[in-house]
Amino acid sequence: RKQNKNSKKSKTSKPLHFISSDGIDIYVGKNNLQNDYLTHKFARRHEWWFHAKDMPGSHVLVRSDADELSEATIRSAAQLASYFSKGRLSSSVPIDYTRVRHVKKVPAAHLGFVTYENQKTIYIDPDESFIMNLTKLK
Repeated sequence: RKQNKNSKKSKTSKPLHFISSDGIDIYVGKNNLQNDYLTHKFARRHEWWFHAKDMPGSHVLVRSDADELSEATIRSAAQLASYFSKGRLSSSVPIDYTRVRHVKKVPAAHLGFVTYENQKTIYIDPDESFIMNLTKLK
């Protein structure tokens, strides 16, 4: 038998990429590998990190080094974090956000599992139509 060594090439997908109404890049990890990559390799320490509080969900990275994010950008990132979490069908999902420098990997824990501090919390209702209207890049 002839075996083709290249037949099982795994294609690594990239995190989703959106643009907020303010023109700021927002990235969303779709699985634990992408979440880990986004938070610990791709992100810079001064950028902003969003995640659904106390439930599994995507890590959302806002590519901005501004001292404070605009209300529109916070709401866009929180919408993405709530929509791509287990709380998608709930109302009033709590979303924590903080600087990437405050997000730490847990030793010996599974990929994508983190602890964080100095967070602020926003409560948001996931809105699919809002997500569909955000500018999505490939």
